[in-house]
This record gives sequence, structure tokens and C-alpha cells, in this order.
Amino acid sequence: MPDLRVVVVLKGYPRLSETFIAQELHALQERGFDLVLVSLRHPTDRTTHPIHARITAPVLYLPEYLYQEPWRVLRALIRTWRRPGFGALCALWWRDLVRDRTPNRVRRFGQALVLASEVLRPGDRVYAHFIHTPGSVARYAARLQGVPLAFSAHAKDIWTTPEWEKREKLDDARFTVTCTAANRAHLAGLTAHPERVHLLYHGLDLRHLPAPPDRLPCEGSDAAAPVQLLTVARAVPKKGLDLVLEALALLPADLHWRFTHIGGGDLAPLRAKAAALGLGKRIAWRGPLPAPAVLDAYRGADLAVLASRIAADGDRDGLPNVLMEALSQGLAAVATRVAAIPELIEHGSDGWLVPPDDPAALAAALERLIRDPALRQRLGAAGARKVRTQFAMDAGIERLAALLRGEAYAEAA
Repeated sequence: MPDLRVVVVLKGYPRLSETFIAQELHALQERGFDLVLVSLRHPTDRTTHPIHARITAPVLYLPEYLYQEPWRVLRALIRTWRRPGFGALCALWWRDLVRDRTPNRVRRFGQALVLASEVLRPGDRVYAHFIHTPGSVARYAARLQGVPLAFSAHAKDIWTTPEWEKREKLDDARFTVTCTAANRAHLAGLTAHPERVHLLYHGLDLRHLPAPPDRLPCEGSDAAAPVQLLTVARAVPKKGLDLVLEALALLPADLHWRFTHIGGGDLAPLRAKAAALGLGKRIAWRGPLPAPAVLDAYRGADLAVLASRIAADGDRDGLPNVLMEALSQGLAAVATRVAAIPELIEHGSDGWLVPPDDPAALAAALERLIRDPALRQRLGAAGARKVRTQFAMDAGIERLAALLRGEAYAEAA
């Protein structure tokens, strides 16, 4: 079915932190899908990844706040209120508003009217990345237009959304894909149609990744050749960057290392914490970077570190793509035994796992791997083999393409 039109609803586009979405969009485009990208927010990153330039789909930005574009919202209301699905949409939205009396719920309704008015047409498929806010806008618009709906659920959107809302959205969807087995088990347990929830690892597009480099066997004993530690993560609580700093502060004074952080977010508290711990001169804060620079950082590092945790609001990682990327370059990784990370890393076989929220355990793991370059090399080589044999992108993309093309999905809701 060539040139199948799929309207993809996104929270923000393009985003440096969502390379997995860009990778998926480009792969669907290569497979003949006619994509229309609809973003709830304008981009805030100052640069993009090269893959974004290869995505040629048009992008429509909805009113980020309704008061900013009132005439656009009013025009959408005038165009849609006589449609057969308008009454059903209002009933659905009112039931949601009674249980979630927030301005966000009103904003989603207005955005959905604009989406239905300006983009959707009979025969479209609506596919939302993230089941929370983008999922609501997509669901309302699909109900109004009478077209089928699907979701891709990931991490924060799953674990911070009320169960009543997830349950109803899952029941409405033709299918839902999610990126970890833990997510799939949770979501399938909420819906009357568990067969519609599919595990689909993001995987990596190995065509654009070089073979792992050769690394010199440094062991932290030479101040002129410190072991290079690397974390790629946004500065948000679930990434545990504060725990990494606490673990680094526990390392013996005779150990020579340098730590590099790549990622966006509010870095000021972390810089202040690093200074208070006496670590400031040993840390490079590089901020958000495009994919080629991140790849260079993986290839120049000796050990990847990710201290993921479950945040106070329930937010947590799925299966972090940064770990797959690090392993693809033969980079040994120390990570926490949380969320779906154990689906990727087997402790002692192709990586090293420690309990979450335990700086002392993380420090002990770092010290062992810093002092043992042979162990790092063995773990890195095994991790690279696993990623390249079990976490390639193609299998998941083919399954997603089949779901999007499926006859059951093509029927109107």
C-alpha cells in the first residue's frame, strides 16, 4: 500500500533528545508512507541531528497556547462543529474534564479542533508518539474526524498518566506499541484488548554507525592518561545525575579520571553540586549536541555511566537509546537495575548493573571497571555484539509498518 497517509502527533519536533522518533519517521518515509507531522510545541533546541534534514514530511505546529492564536481556534470550531463526530467528541472531552479539571485539558480540546480542521481527512491514520498529552489531542481529533488511532508509548507518558486515562485510550486504539517488555506487561494489563499492545524495541539504524574503535588500555593510574567517563542524559531527576556526582566523589584520590556530560536541561544545580564536592575541574559539561558529536564522544570514552532511577512522580526510563548507542561502539557501561535496562544489559556479561539510588554501589562499580581495562574491553565487545544482533532497528520498523498498513487498522473507529 504505497503512500499511505499517516498523521503523526508529537509533543515537540524536532528534538535532540528524541533521536529514536526521528529514526522511526525516516524509516517509515523510506518505506513509502506519506507522513504529516503535527507538533504541539515549537522546537527549543538550537541545532538538530542530520537525520532531521533527511525527513521531508511537512510539519504543522498547533497553537501551543490557545490564547496565542484565538482566531485559528475559533475558525477550527466553526469548521468542525457541524461534523457528525462533534457531539461524540464533546461527550468524551467532558468526561475527561470532570476527572481532570486543568487548563491542559481545555488546551488539548482546542488543539484537537485545529488538527481535525486543518490536517485530517478521510482515510488517514492518526499515530501519536507518547500516550499522555499528544495521545489526548490525537484521540480527540480522531474521534471528531472518524479515523482510526494508534499510540507509541514510552516512559514518562506511561508512568505519570492516571490509570483510568491509559485504560480508556488503550481500549480506543487500533494498536499501541511500546519499547520495553515491562511497559508492554503494564499496558496489556490495563486494557480489554491486550493483543493490541505490542513490544517494539526502538533499536538502532546500524547503517549509520561505524564499527567500534580500538581503545588504549588505561587503568586510571596515570594522571596524563585519565580514564574517560561519559554520561549522555537530560538533566532531569530520573536520570540520576546527582547520584553520579556523589559516586564520583567517593572514588579514591589515587584514581585518575575525567567525566563528561552531554545533554540538555537545567545544569546549574549539578554544576553547583560538582563544585561543592570538589569535582569541578574534572568534569566537562558539554550541553546538548547533535548526533555526530555524541558519536565521537562515545568513541573517545572508556566507560559509559547511567544512574537511572524512578523519580518521585513515578517518571522513569524505558530502555535508554543512549545505552544501546554506547554499546554499539564497544563502550562498556555501568547502569542501574531499574526500568527496562536489564532487558538490554546482563550483569557481568555485557555490562555492569548496580542498584538504583545507591552512590556507594555505583562508586564501587566505577572503581572496579576503571582499574580493570580488560574487563571493560570484554564487556564492551559483548555489548556491541548484542546490540548488533538483537537490537537492530529493521525488525521493529517492519512490524510497525505492518501494523500501520493492517486491514484492521484501516477500518474507521
